[in-house]
Amino acid sequence: MKLEEQPEAAITAPMAWLLFMDESGHDHQRMPYEVRGGFAIAENKLWPLIQEASRLENACFGARLHDFKSEAKGMHLLCRDRFKWAAQSEPMEDVVRQRNCRAFLHAGLERKTPRRHHFTAFGQACLAMADGIFEILERYQAKIFAAAVPKGTPRPPAGADSPEILRKDHVFLLERFFYFLEHHRQQGILVLDEVAGTADRRFVRKLEQYFSDTVTGRERATWIVPSPFFAASNMTVPVHMADVVLYALNWGYRRAGEMDAPSRDEIAVRFGERINKLKWIGDGYNRYTKHTFRSFGITCVPDLTEPGSRRAL
Repeated sequence: MKLEEQPEAAITAPMAWLLFMDESGHDHQRMPYEVRGGFAIAENKLWPLIQEASRLENACFGARLHDFKSEAKGMHLLCRDRFKWAAQSEPMEDVVRQRNCRAFLHAGLERKTPRRHHFTAFGQACLAMADGIFEILERYQAKIFAAAVPKGTPRPPAGADSPEILRKDHVFLLERFFYFLEHHRQQGILVLDEVAGTADRRFVRKLEQYFSDTVTGRERATWIVPSPFFAASNMTVPVHMADVVLYALNWGYRRAGEMDAPSRDEIAVRFGERINKLKWIGDGYNRYTKHTFRSFGITCVPDLTEPGSRRAL
């Protein structure tokens, strides 16, 4: 199944980059890491990306999942059951898969049990959707930025996790995005899901304090817009794509010598190298010593006991 590609000549030079952010594993239950991050996309490529992702969803399922009270998120597309269902038969023809997916989705609304071939079709559609998301991100030259904290890592000590202190892994995430933007001499905008829970609101307050009340944060604000934007309903497609990226990263990406938590082989084989290709790699620097070093968009932070930012004196 191949979607029609957009002509690159129709896309003008970007003026800013949008970092669509989500989180994975923050319930501290089954996921091996607590990951926050997402992917950055040039603003002039955003609408073509959204259109193509919407066409992909229809091509995979023969319907929009939202119409059936479902979403194209990581845990929905890549849970273990989807792989088991998809493997029950050879890949179906597009028309057959789409028809069986609609039957599966209707059965869910009607609280009926789908038939075996309906499960198979839905599993194959989910994997095709996840594959397509990564293909689209590669085509539009997106960059992955994420910070991972191993499950069970001790929380910062009392006082270091107060509302005005941004946690170390989040500081490292913004640091990488800043290096990227500074190299391109372009602005960056953080985009979060507008349906934010209490933890997300706390995160936003810490972001705003970080950018206004710390020396490093004020420096980063030269390229990163200090207040995040919130994705409205017509912008949830890239937020869901970020969710799929983080879920696949959580289970399937391992950087040697840095990330050694158990992974799921089916996700690692399918998406590990794709994530490796999409992650940002560039130069960072120490603002005090002026020393430059190789920096990576995906970082693992095994120690949170030191605060990530300190208030300016």
